[in-house]
Amino acid sequence: MKLIKGDEVKVVAGKDKGKTGKVEVSYSKTNKVLVAGVNEYKRHQKGGMGNTRSEIITITKPLPVANVQLICPKCKKLTRVGYKMEKGVKVRVCRKCGKEI
Repeated sequence: MKLIKGDEVKVVAGKDKGKTGKVEVSYSKTNKVLVAGVNEYKRHQKGGMGNTRSEIITITKPLPVANVQLICPKCKKLTRVGYKMEKGVKVRVCRKCGKEI
């Protein structure tokens, strides 16, 4: 997966189109990412045996990787991720400006 934890991304499709946020978790097996403050849903939580209260909680659900795009930290543009070998180490690079991400 080309997006990792800590990347700044922008949502390009779906109900939260246009919002930006940081990737908190990337799920490589399902090709989804959890972005802070994006794709939030309300859930009604039922109380337990007197020790927990009934409440409405907000949960964040993962988004498909195809619905988000990386914002390059150097040029601040939406970009795709490329790879380059530098001294035997694979490095992620911006497709727009060519700088290391």
